[in-house]
Amino acid sequence: MTTYASPRDGLPPQTDLHTGRAIFTESYAVIPRGVMTDIVTSYLPGWDGTRAWVIARPMSGFSETFSQYIMELAPGGGSDAPEPESGAEGVIFVTEGRLALTLAGNPDAMGPGGYAYIPAGTAWTLRNTGKTAARFHWIRKLWEPAPGLSLPDAFVTNEQHLTPGAMPGTEGRWATTRFVPHDDLRHDMHVNIVTFRPGGLIPFEETHVMEHGLYVLEGKAVYKLNRDWVEVEAGDFMWLRAYCPQACYAAGPGPFRYLLYKDVNRHAKLRGPGAFGALK
Repeated sequence: MTTYASPRDGLPPQTDLHTGRAIFTESYAVIPRGVMTDIVTSYLPGWDGTRAWVIARPMSGFSETFSQYIMELAPGGGSDAPEPESGAEGVIFVTEGRLALTLAGNPDAMGPGGYAYIPAGTAWTLRNTGKTAARFHWIRKLWEPAPGLSLPDAFVTNEQHLTPGAMPGTEGRWATTRFVPHDDLRHDMHVNIVTFRPGGLIPFEETHVMEHGLYVLEGKAVYKLNRDWVEVEAGDFMWLRAYCPQACYAAGPGPFRYLLYKDVNRHAKLRGPGAFGALK
């Protein structure tokens, strides 16, 4: 049975030890599930009956391309004007509850495993139609135009309708559920689900230009981040800047799965933030 981790309600008791696994370095951050408590939630303009854990945001000198929220909607909560920034595209991935999404005038019912891609400039609304809280990830990025490429199309699907593609030579121990074709260059970000069977691994230290957000949906693993091996489990979030070396071993008795963001399919910018030239 597919399961999806979410933050837990409440605060730790006063008798708990303070020591935890949270860390922020020059090249990566780990935000464990245990620190995503009620006291660190945010409230957002344009949303009612809603709170959010902001687990990634653009930061100069770190990851600069995306933001990622874990959103919690009370029954009836939501927004009729969710996106405040022009030019922003988004992905919604549902982990808990029932949502009514209207995207470009088309209504859709979404449940756990539901996935929606929202192109920049597309009107949408979202409401919790259930009797309990609903939770979902909302990943936002400014869409970067490129010559000859139009905006991607909006779509809604569910990961349970898709077949993960095994990585070559892994006998299915490492697989990726891709929601858009890798060669559709209209998309400048991919939000996929990566699955490792017990004992599966990334057999080399990936070192590349893509920034990453990795939210662990299920299971546990030992993950290599730059110089360090860290233990991660369902509900943890890893945030990697470009070129941070990474690898992993799936260490638990069941699948290890995470929701993965990365920026793709665009030239490196030579002017502006993170580049050498002046912005013109």
